[in-house]
Amino acid sequence: QVQLVESGGGLVQAGDSLRLSCAASGLTFSVYDMGWFRQAPGKVRELVAAIRWSGTSTYFGDSVKGRFTISRDMAKNTASLQMTNLKPEDTANYTCYARGPYYSGPYYWGQGTQVTVSS
Repeated sequence: QVQLVESGGGLVQAGDSLRLSCAASGLTFSVYDMGWFRQAPGKVRELVAAIRWSGTSTYFGDSVKGRFTISRDMAKNTASLQMTNLKPEDTANYTCYARGPYYSGPYYWGQGTQVTVSS
Protein backbone atom coordinates (compact mmCIF):
# COMPACT_ATOMS: atom_id res chain seq x y z
CA GLN A 1 0.00 0.00 0.00
CA VAL A 2 1.03 3.62 -0.42
CA GLN A 3 2.91 5.13 2.48
CA LEU A 4 4.23 8.63 2.92
CA VAL A 5 6.49 9.09 5.92
CA GLU A 6 7.34 12.61 6.95
CA SER A 7 10.22 13.84 8.99
CA GLY A 8 11.92 17.06 9.92
CA GLY A 9 9.44 19.15 11.85
CA GLY A 10 10.21 20.83 15.12
CA LEU A 11 10.52 24.00 17.15
CA VAL A 12 12.72 26.75 15.76
CA GLN A 13 13.17 30.48 16.20
CA ALA A 14 12.15 33.14 13.73
CA GLY A 15 14.73 33.43 10.98
CA ASP A 16 15.85 29.82 11.27
CA SER A 17 15.65 27.16 8.59
CA LEU A 18 14.07 23.75 8.61
CA ARG A 19 13.87 20.92 6.10
CA LEU A 20 10.92 18.59 5.81
CA SER A 21 11.18 15.28 4.01
CA CYS A 22 8.51 12.96 2.68
CA ALA A 23 9.57 9.43 1.82
CA ALA A 24 7.17 7.59 -0.44
CA SER A 25 6.70 3.87 -0.92
CA GLY A 26 4.13 1.68 -2.61
CA LEU A 27 3.82 3.91 -5.65
CA THR A 28 5.73 4.77 -8.80
CA PHE A 29 7.25 7.94 -7.43
CA SER A 30 8.30 9.31 -10.80
CA VAL A 31 4.71 9.75 -11.98
CA TYR A 32 3.27 11.37 -8.86
CA ASP A 33 3.03 15.05 -8.07
CA MET A 34 4.25 15.81 -4.55
CA GLY A 35 3.60 18.70 -2.22
CA TRP A 36 2.75 20.02 1.20
CA PHE A 37 -0.33 21.54 2.74
CA ARG A 38 -0.29 23.23 6.10
CA GLN A 39 -2.95 24.09 8.59
CA ALA A 40 -2.78 26.21 11.68
CA PRO A 41 -5.45 26.12 14.40
CA GLY A 42 -8.48 28.11 13.35
CA LYS A 43 -7.17 28.67 9.83
CA VAL A 44 -8.00 27.23 6.45
CA ARG A 45 -5.72 24.56 5.07
CA GLU A 46 -3.24 26.11 2.67
CA LEU A 47 -1.26 24.62 -0.18
CA VAL A 48 2.32 25.58 0.59
CA ALA A 49 4.33 24.06 -2.23
CA ALA A 50 4.09 21.44 -4.93
CA ILE A 51 6.31 19.85 -7.52
CA ARG A 52 5.22 18.08 -10.65
CA TRP A 53 5.95 14.42 -11.22
CA SER A 54 8.52 15.46 -13.83
CA GLY A 55 10.22 17.88 -11.47
CA THR A 56 10.03 20.56 -14.14
CA SER A 57 7.35 22.69 -12.53
CA THR A 58 6.84 23.95 -9.00
CA TYR A 59 4.24 25.97 -7.14
CA PHE A 60 4.57 28.08 -4.02
CA GLY A 61 1.96 29.86 -2.02
CA ASP A 62 2.31 33.62 -1.93
CA SER A 63 3.16 33.60 1.76
CA VAL A 64 6.23 31.40 1.25
CA LYS A 65 7.56 32.51 -2.12
CA GLY A 66 11.22 33.32 -1.98
CA ARG A 67 11.65 31.50 1.35
CA PHE A 68 10.68 27.90 0.63
CA THR A 69 11.95 25.54 -2.04
CA ILE A 70 10.72 22.10 -2.97
CA SER A 71 12.66 19.31 -4.59
CA ARG A 72 12.44 15.62 -5.26
CA ASP A 73 15.01 12.86 -5.32
CA MET A 74 13.91 10.20 -7.78
CA ALA A 75 16.58 7.78 -6.56
CA LYS A 76 15.36 7.98 -2.96
CA ASN A 77 11.63 8.38 -3.67
CA THR A 78 11.70 11.41 -1.44
CA ALA A 79 10.39 14.94 -1.69
CA SER A 80 11.85 17.72 0.42
CA LEU A 81 10.66 21.13 1.51
CA GLN A 82 13.43 23.50 2.47
CA MET A 83 12.11 26.34 4.59
CA THR A 84 14.25 29.37 5.28
CA ASN A 85 13.72 32.64 7.12
CA LEU A 86 10.88 31.07 9.04
CA LYS A 87 8.30 33.33 10.60
CA PRO A 88 5.90 32.76 13.48
CA GLU A 89 3.06 32.73 10.97
CA ASP A 90 4.60 29.62 9.40
CA THR A 91 3.63 27.73 12.54
CA ALA A 92 1.31 24.93 11.45
CA ASN A 93 0.95 21.24 10.93
CA TYR A 94 2.53 20.36 7.60
CA THR A 95 1.26 17.38 5.67
CA CYS A 96 2.84 16.03 2.52
CA TYR A 97 0.85 14.47 -0.25
CA ALA A 98 1.31 12.49 -3.41
CA ARG A 99 -1.14 12.68 -6.25
CA GLY A 100 -1.10 10.69 -9.41
CA PRO A 101 -0.35 9.12 -11.62
CA TYR A 102 0.53 12.11 -13.75
CA TYR A 103 -2.06 14.91 -13.65
CA SER A 104 -4.97 13.16 -11.94
CA GLY A 105 -5.75 10.46 -9.47
CA PRO A 106 -6.32 10.29 -5.74
CA TYR A 107 -4.35 12.05 -3.05
CA TYR A 108 -2.27 10.10 -0.59
CA TRP A 109 -1.27 11.75 2.67
CA GLY A 110 1.58 11.68 5.09
CA GLN A 111 1.08 11.63 8.84
CA GLY A 112 1.78 15.32 9.25
CA THR A 113 4.54 17.05 11.15
CA GLN A 114 4.36 20.08 13.40
CA VAL A 115 6.44 23.14 12.68
CA THR A 116 6.50 25.76 15.41
CA VAL A 117 8.32 29.04 14.95
CA SER A 118 8.86 31.16 18.01
CA SER A 119 9.38 34.92 17.82
